[in-house]
Amino acid sequence: MRFILPVGLIATAFAIAPVRFDREKVLRVKPQDEKQANVIKDLAKANQLDFWYPDATYHVAANMTVDFRVSEKESQLIQSALDQNKVHYEILMHDVQEEVKKQFDVKEDFPGRHSYAKYNNWDKIGEKDERRKAIFMDCGIHAREWISPAFCQWFVHQATKTYGKNKIMTKLLDRMNFYVLPVFNVDGYIWSWTQNRMWKKNRSKNQNSNCVGTDLNRNFNVSWNSFPYTKDPCEETYRGPAPESEKETKAVTDFIRSHLKSIKAYITFHSYSQMLLFPYVYTSELPPNYEDLAKIAKVGINVLSIPYETNYTSGPTASTIYPTSGSSVDWAYSLGIKHAFAFGLGDKGKFGFLLPESQIKSTCKETMLAVTFIAKHILKHSS
Repeated sequence: MRFILPVGLIATAFAIAPVRFDREKVLRVKPQDEKQANVIKDLAKANQLDFWYPDATYHVAANMTVDFRVSEKESQLIQSALDQNKVHYEILMHDVQEEVKKQFDVKEDFPGRHSYAKYNNWDKIGEKDERRKAIFMDCGIHAREWISPAFCQWFVHQATKTYGKNKIMTKLLDRMNFYVLPVFNVDGYIWSWTQNRMWKKNRSKNQNSNCVGTDLNRNFNVSWNSFPYTKDPCEETYRGPAPESEKETKAVTDFIRSHLKSIKAYITFHSYSQMLLFPYVYTSELPPNYEDLAKIAKVGINVLSIPYETNYTSGPTASTIYPTSGSSVDWAYSLGIKHAFAFGLGDKGKFGFLLPESQIKSTCKETMLAVTFIAKHILKHSS
């Protein structure tokens, strides 16, 4: 049994006032046709819309569920435009700042002690902790997805806690290595705690631009130059100046390459959407081992849904949601890691990126069941 928890770079937050989201709204829209989809795209050109799903205006299409955050100042204008064009919408959140505050709804039994039922800032996460088969797990590529680092911490805690007591977990830990990266995007994660809860990218400076940050899940060297919407440094989906240009991406890719002979699976955790996805991400073409991946994903979501009645969706990423470039899943798969998966953890949009702490335990418990199943499958079937 061996756990390795790589630690990223630490960024220092400047003493500036944190961004607030008072009376900002999150709207959910489902355009019925291309005309209505274009209404949303036109509104995005003229207003500051923070797209939660999909992650860019580029992907908005007919019959797609679209979630976006809008400022208090622009919300009335946006709602009026939607009404005028007979585009149906619902308000998921009436005051984002209130939802930010309500995330912390679990009382600490022992203040200051590390709790796996609460969201922990970077200072509290830190480090806890032959030819075996190994699984690489990463969390927190996107800074505002706090439930992802929470799960990685939970996984390590539960795995070590139950070792020697739980037969299945003991067998897995005796015969496999788990490389767990609890926070992929460290400086972005810190920034989301200290300055801007909705921050997504890392905090790297961009040459010839005042806009900060790269989307680390567009920075991997696979189909990196496929989509024009990733070229703008001011966009949330900016791919970076070159593949693996970011220190975080380079550290992970170097680590995986150096352990490639033993790594049989790559799993990354995101939020929100309740999905278990697999390659390809950049094209709707099916991977050679599609049937195997589809079967694993389908059984995996059944394993977690039966006891908790949580409704997950599974499938290849591009056709299940939308295609994107430079993703970690496609990159891992292209290296020969034929079991590459991406979890979209809870929920389906009521809380979005602001899932309350009171739902951490149930989310982690059900996800643990699916990850354990995948690990058992890898152990049994990988050569």
